[in-house]
Amino acid sequence: MIILIQCKDQVGLVTSISGILVQQQLNIVSMNEHVDKAQDRFYMRLEVEPLVDVAALEAKIKSVLPEDAVIAINQQLQKKIVVLVTKEYHCLADILIRNFFGTLGASVLGVIGNYTNLQNICERFDVPFYPVLYSPSILNEEPEEQIAAIIRQLGPDYIVLAKFMRILSPGFVAKFPKQLINIHHSFLPAFVGASPYRQAFERGVKLIGATAHFVTNELDEGPIITQQIIPVNHSHTAADMMKAGQEIETSVLAKALQLVFDDRVFVYKNKTVVFE
Repeated sequence: MIILIQCKDQVGLVTSISGILVQQQLNIVSMNEHVDKAQDRFYMRLEVEPLVDVAALEAKIKSVLPEDAVIAINQQLQKKIVVLVTKEYHCLADILIRNFFGTLGASVLGVIGNYTNLQNICERFDVPFYPVLYSPSILNEEPEEQIAAIIRQLGPDYIVLAKFMRILSPGFVAKFPKQLINIHHSFLPAFVGASPYRQAFERGVKLIGATAHFVTNELDEGPIITQQIIPVNHSHTAADMMKAGQEIETSVLAKALQLVFDDRVFVYKNKTVVFE
């Protein structure tokens, strides 16, 4: 069982929380805590055993915390996800393989694509594929409504944008707060938007990277989960950078999903606290 706590910082929080767990005869398997002094914010992640009445435990813990405390107690370790894709296969393929072998930390309920290019690979892994095609003759709201309806029907914990190359409207994002995870093909905040590898090539950068983040209404500016970089040099073409970038995108997204599925990521305002 995993307990997640964030609240205003105050003296004695660790002692008070530990005392409640002792009273309930719960063994602490692991504990991480952090205080953000700038925000005066306390974060804690605990793994405890055995399983108990969640509602009663939450009430007891909340009784010793500040009024603004946010508590989550998770007994369901296996998360459920829906994946959104366009045409690029590398991130989706990695997710499908991990899902097939049971190492993803979540189950893939379905894949939604705004093209049908990746339908075949989904069928090979026996994962439902839902085509929602965009057309220049219709407003973006119409396919977004179809996507939202499919997501609601499937009921995932998270929606993973595995190279979904459409900008989502504020209305759509508002429907799924802190549930949308995106992989961006750049080391944010550099090179936001389209064609980041072309931008990086023209700028002559010596490092390229990828960023996994939660989606907000600000394009590519949501809370960052994790990032990685690799070196490049003058001999790399834009195509070379793209190929290398696809490999790091896959790695970064896999790492971010592992952290999120393990309940290791706290979000507060536009920042994250990540217990690795």
